[in-house]
Amino acid sequence: MVLPFLTLYLTVERRFSAATAGLALTIYGIAAIVIAPLSGRLSDRLGGLRIIKLSLFLSAVVLFIFPFAHSLTSILVMTGVWAIVNEAFRPPSMSIIGDLAGPAQRKAAFALSRLAINLGMSIGPVVGGFLAMRSFKLLFYVDGTTALLAGLILVLVPWRPGKPALSENNSASIELPANVSTAGIRSSTVLPYSSVLNDRRFLYFLAAMLPVELVFFQTLAAMPLFLVRDLHMTEAGFGMLLAINTVLIIVIEVPLNAAMADWSNRHALALGALLIGLGFGGMALDGGVLWLSLTVVVWTFGEMILLPASAAEVSDVAPPAQSGAYMGLYSMGFSVAFAIGPMLGVQTMERFGSSAVWIGTFICGCLTATMIWFARTKNDLSAVSSGTAPTPGP
Repeated sequence: MVLPFLTLYLTVERRFSAATAGLALTIYGIAAIVIAPLSGRLSDRLGGLRIIKLSLFLSAVVLFIFPFAHSLTSILVMTGVWAIVNEAFRPPSMSIIGDLAGPAQRKAAFALSRLAINLGMSIGPVVGGFLAMRSFKLLFYVDGTTALLAGLILVLVPWRPGKPALSENNSASIELPANVSTAGIRSSTVLPYSSVLNDRRFLYFLAAMLPVELVFFQTLAAMPLFLVRDLHMTEAGFGMLLAINTVLIIVIEVPLNAAMADWSNRHALALGALLIGLGFGGMALDGGVLWLSLTVVVWTFGEMILLPASAAEVSDVAPPAQSGAYMGLYSMGFSVAFAIGPMLGVQTMERFGSSAVWIGTFICGCLTATMIWFARTKNDLSAVSSGTAPTPGP
């Protein structure tokens, strides 16, 4: 609830300038970049569930305190602290999902997780809007309460026993008692963090994903400016376009990824990136509401294919003892895109016009698709080693 309304809270309730509100979002993005790899590393050492619980409880505390910050300095500090405790949730949660699902079901599992997130993002801002009409402070209190309840659920409800499905790079497993779940439990083997940074194939994958990640965040800045300011669409009309994205994700993403379970990650990632580039790039063409709706449908399908496949690929390549560290660096890539993507899109629009932004998004999508297509993903390497598939590129 709070993050979508943070700019309004700072400008309307606290009477700060728009530039100051933008600075707060920048601080949030920078803090998210810093915490992602650290959270992933800590989840490998301490156990993912411990980090998740700590993140939820500390987020609740920070949100309850946030409305009492009045000076600019205290608000910016609270924003940074909130970003750290809030964003620490992501790497361990993704690591646990990948561990439990196993290679054959990871795309569908991550799609199911995204379904839950999108349901929350559909309900939260709507409820938050009504709360903000009464009092902005209610946003913080209700959001903090939901985080507290989520943490209490994980503490009070028994974590069901069951062993995570073994990934292809598991060379051995440790037998645990029948009533103990291995998900989120600290690995007995702690590998040096330098081994992650020395994984050149993984670093290449992160670099390949960055262009298309920059495209995603144009929905926060360049896209609303283009539609509302330049095309004179109403704010409600812009919201309806984004609603197409949410509805498609809720209805289609899980069965779509279940149907694509046998696709290699390389093929899914390349197709997803290409569709995202085509969808956003299509806005450079002169069209009406129906055309704009079609572009949203195209890039939404790309999103539904790319994001579960990218998370599944990271889970596939990560050694069992370092799944959190790998997910941390993967999450950091999105945080970097969040920090620079909207600013880059707006500045490009102001200097070169809106067409330059959408042509740029098309190029970014094609760049990611090309880099992924000529890479070897975990699926491809396993298939080659077993003699079931031709060698896919360099």
